[in-house]
Amino acid sequence: MNEFTTTNLTSPGPLPVKGRPKIFLIGLVIILIVISLFVGIVIGLNKQIVGSAAGSDGANLGRVINTDTLPDYLTKDVNFKIFWKVWDIIKNKYIDHDAVTDAKLFYGALKGTVEALEDPYSVFLNPQSSKEFSEELEGKFEGIGAEIGIRKDRLTIIAPLADSPAQKAGLKALDRVAAIDDIDTTGLALDEAVKLIRGAKGTIVTLTVQREGRAELLKIAITRDTIKIKSVAVEYQDNIAYLKVSNFNADTTGGFLEAANDILSQSPKGIILDLRNNPGGYLDTAVEIAGYWVPEGEVVVKEEFSNPELNQEYRSAGTGQLKDFKTVVLINGGSASASEIVAGALQDFKLAAVVGETSFGKGSVQELENLSDGSSLKITIAHWLTPQGRLIEKNGIAPDVELKMTEEDYNNSRDPQLDKAKEIINQTE
Repeated sequence: MNEFTTTNLTSPGPLPVKGRPKIFLIGLVIILIVISLFVGIVIGLNKQIVGSAAGSDGANLGRVINTDTLPDYLTKDVNFKIFWKVWDIIKNKYIDHDAVTDAKLFYGALKGTVEALEDPYSVFLNPQSSKEFSEELEGKFEGIGAEIGIRKDRLTIIAPLADSPAQKAGLKALDRVAAIDDIDTTGLALDEAVKLIRGAKGTIVTLTVQREGRAELLKIAITRDTIKIKSVAVEYQDNIAYLKVSNFNADTTGGFLEAANDILSQSPKGIILDLRNNPGGYLDTAVEIAGYWVPEGEVVVKEEFSNPELNQEYRSAGTGQLKDFKTVVLINGGSASASEIVAGALQDFKLAAVVGETSFGKGSVQELENLSDGSSLKITIAHWLTPQGRLIEKNGIAPDVELKMTEEDYNNSRDPQLDKAKEIINQTE
């Protein structure tokens, strides 16, 4: 809902966040694609990853040179000789010896080390998965076109992408995935779920989902296809600009600039910014989009680390050219990460009314460390807070006007949230 050697990428513009490659994805918010793995997850380019110096391996910090010379910071109950003993036993005694390669053992050990954190958003990506993750955020891939994360310990659909196979098949935001092709997802790691769901164009995957408000499980068969994400679209309804942003990926900045210029030329009575089912993307893109409303120099989002000395604020470098338009932001349970940053900033500054349902609550920051062999480590290092200091992680953004979309609304193509947004814009001051 994504990875690579992006630490040397640069992009034009004055945004202060460009200097640190940082990605945050929605959960592992992951777009389920054939070349996938966040996390978005996609969820997940110099467009905001956080990198330490040039994506290095961290110099010699923490490096185990050999089994007799170990870092001083290791506790006494950690004996790396046991690791090598287990390695030797496997190599010498495991019955299917030919199936055990050094690379498989090595990358499996690293993967298991990260999984010990019990954090669904921290993940080790081997070189192939890292490459796939990078390609995903570029916006073109094959798969079902949905993003997943962990919500209340359950594998959950964050959002199906617009016009994707997942959406066309009937998959909806916040559907809880109980089974993938009849494989129970209980206790299934996020990256393992992705491997089961992703696949080549033309192949079929069947998801068994539990949907809020329905007692019975639903089986949804989805035919994978080529997915091309266009993240920004604008249209006009009753002299109101309806601005849909489906994610914050590589093309969002340019697409939003075009849409903003069109809005300025049309001079509508107001703007509806639809961030529903938007699972997130690049941090710097979120800050830049917020800058179309938030005045230059004002805080858009705060980043809070375990070490307070590292805390920092990301400020708008925009001109607030859309702030004079009456604006309503639409969110729901599929709005996550970057979407929550934008919605929270506009809400805190009272630049927009927020309508819909409480957002997903993915406000953790993942740093992507690109390693010398092409693998990468995505690890949670901080939390996002809104300008007023509201913690996004697990809390989400609560709307000013709460209004749910019912199953009946979906089935009858009704959109009471959009109707309420229009009503607010049409209200006289």
